[in-house]
Amino acid sequence: MTTAAPLPRWIGVSLLLLIAVGFASNHVAARIAFDHGANVATAVAVRSCATALFVLALLRQAGVTVRMPAPTLRRAMLIGLLVAIQSLCLYSAVARIPVALALLVFNTFALMLGLISWAAGAERPSRRAFVAMPLALLGLALALDVAGVAGPVAGAAAIAPATMGAGIAFAFSGAAAFATALFLTTRWLGAIDGRLRTLVLMSVVAAVALASGAIGGRFDWPRDGTGWLALATLVVLYGAGTTALFVLLPRMGAVNNAAVMNFEPIAALLLAWIVLDQRVAPIQIVGALVVIGAIVMLSTGRRS
Repeated sequence: MTTAAPLPRWIGVSLLLLIAVGFASNHVAARIAFDHGANVATAVAVRSCATALFVLALLRQAGVTVRMPAPTLRRAMLIGLLVAIQSLCLYSAVARIPVALALLVFNTFALMLGLISWAAGAERPSRRAFVAMPLALLGLALALDVAGVAGPVAGAAAIAPATMGAGIAFAFSGAAAFATALFLTTRWLGAIDGRLRTLVLMSVVAAVALASGAIGGRFDWPRDGTGWLALATLVVLYGAGTTALFVLLPRMGAVNNAAVMNFEPIAALLLAWIVLDQRVAPIQIVGALVVIGAIVMLSTGRRS
């Protein structure tokens, strides 16, 4: 089996931006679901099971054999475990701290991915990437007003320090797990059908989430219609985004393009303003422009 042909850079970057907006919407929906009674294990289990069933239906319809060589399957299951850790950690962060702040911390996965790949002697970040990724993070820091110049970040000041620290730790842990998963996906599973990859990964994530809920002794469901609608929305958005992401990245090269996903917290910030009526200060708009500039710089440079 051969690896799919690379996508043109501008198409890949445009699709990654669209995926970033979808994931941002998913996390806003997740926060609404958590505020209306759902818990992390329930959200991760439901969205992963739904995604796995959807992808299985796609494979069946296309007549694709749901089978992997045993060594490849073991590798895919290891990556699935990393994605499960990422999912549980990130939703745990979203449940504790403002969505945009959780995503700011989580999006350090792009820098981690570059360092992991470089240390492993694989794809080396381009010179533009070395400049664009930290520039994007600087823009995110301004956009999310980490220094508190424009006031509390989406109500962060009202959160207990211990809760804030736990949320940030969960987000960093999720970033490390996701960076490793992306690196291994590109290195080990690039020749595998993207739908089949997603099926295996989501099946593992669902199993881990179900085990987590069973061990913890609770699956909390939404207590009202708003919570159920939010849960359904995050399932649809996550399933579409995850399937697209694991199909797309191996055709682009993860290191020099993953930083485009830094747009996700900006999208979350804007969506929180629209959906949750959170204000956006001028300094946050400046930060958003810095992030967009970094993305343009990254996407228009030559691969190296």
